[in-house]
Amino acid sequence: MVGCGMATRTLLTGGSGRLGRELKERLPDLLCPTSKELDITCPDSISAALERLEPQLIVHAAAYTDVAGAESDRQLCWQVNVAGTRNLVRAAWERGLAFIHISTDYVFFGDAGMYREGDPPGPTRNYYALSKLTAEEVVRVLEHHLVIRTSFRPRAWPYPVAFDDLFTSQDYVDVIAPDIALAIERLNEIPFSTLHIATERKSVYDLARKRKADVRRGSKAGAGVSLPDDISLDITRWRELKAGWSQ
Repeated sequence: MVGCGMATRTLLTGGSGRLGRELKERLPDLLCPTSKELDITCPDSISAALERLEPQLIVHAAAYTDVAGAESDRQLCWQVNVAGTRNLVRAAWERGLAFIHISTDYVFFGDAGMYREGDPPGPTRNYYALSKLTAEEVVRVLEHHLVIRTSFRPRAWPYPVAFDDLFTSQDYVDVIAPDIALAIERLNEIPFSTLHIATERKSVYDLARKRKADVRRGSKAGAGVSLPDDISLDITRWRELKAGWSQ
């Protein structure tokens, strides 16, 4: 995709988030400004941070991720996921920086499942999905970009109930983060602009049972927000890349 990886100065947004904390443990050379040091909703803050840190690659993991909350706080969701991404992209464009954008499986409608990178996204089911799909298209104006679609949960299943009628390829963050870190490290060997990084297709209930044996079955009908039936991702491209690297 672009001749850079972890040999370059790499800046991570969202370093205090769930994925960001895991990436910092695995990639200790990451530049990880706090949200006060780099406010993605403020172009001046971005410019000051980039001038000070002089990165060559931005890994954009900061996002508003509360799917249900986005329905009632659309302004904040849009400000972070779309306007914030646009601010970063504009700064990257001006400086000729490479860009990795952490996106989501929710850019797909979620009726078919096993979505490939080249499958058309949408229509979006909820406002969070709309914001993330829009952000993806903003990123694609950059010459040197990689959109990583993924999905992850905290290390421990946090709820007493899990849906058995929603299928996914998401996994726990400590399972997903090593693969994201590997993609960052070997960016110069990825000949794609979009990559799905996830695990096998499963129900959310089956995922929950891996780490919470007493979790109860539930239905997405009670979620209070429109959710997909099957949002699983085809990860053939990623598996083939890793297999080639291990030879």
